[in-house]
Amino acid sequence: MTRLRVHLIRDRTQLINRILKVLQQGGIKLSGVLSHVMGVSGRAILQALCAGERDPERLALLVQKSVAHKHVQLVEALTGDLRPHHQFLLCELLSLLEGLERSIKHVEQEIEQRLRPEEEKLARLEQITGVSRHTLHLLCAEVGLNLSRFPDAARLASWSGMVRCITRLNIPGTARKNSKGGSWVNGLPHIERSWGTVACH
Repeated sequence: MTRLRVHLIRDRTQLINRILKVLQQGGIKLSGVLSHVMGVSGRAILQALCAGERDPERLALLVQKSVAHKHVQLVEALTGDLRPHHQFLLCELLSLLEGLERSIKHVEQEIEQRLRPEEEKLARLEQITGVSRHTLHLLCAEVGLNLSRFPDAARLASWSGMVRCITRLNIPGTARKNSKGGSWVNGLPHIERSWGTVACH
């Protein structure tokens, strides 16, 4: 399930990029004003565009109070030439995105439910800097919480492919071996520093 979630998140990112591209093609430069186009304010504007609203002034009034001070910039960014085929593409992509986000939510709920018996352990591990709950879910699925099969932290680091720790600990015959943990573990560069903290200290 954690692997499915990774794929769904990647698909979501691709869909958002396609939505931004359609907006740019229609002369709508929303990403230049809103830091999160898919946030509450951005989605309100996108839904209005799908419904046929084109007036930049009215569209700019749909944002939350936290970005209301950007009214002038929003009006300028929303002054474009969004044509019918752009509107169609935007509506279809938003529909796909909503369905994908529902699937992500369902998968995350199922993962949380299955790991509920280990909540105390997960809460402690989550205190490690840079380790998120989603990262822990993936590590639990790929490595497990029972680490008795690994003689020491260095062997775990070797299995996972985190070779920086192996080099530091200078364990003969392990630095050049391919990891057995697979790309799902050693393909997480954003947690490498935190993983090194766990394995090397």
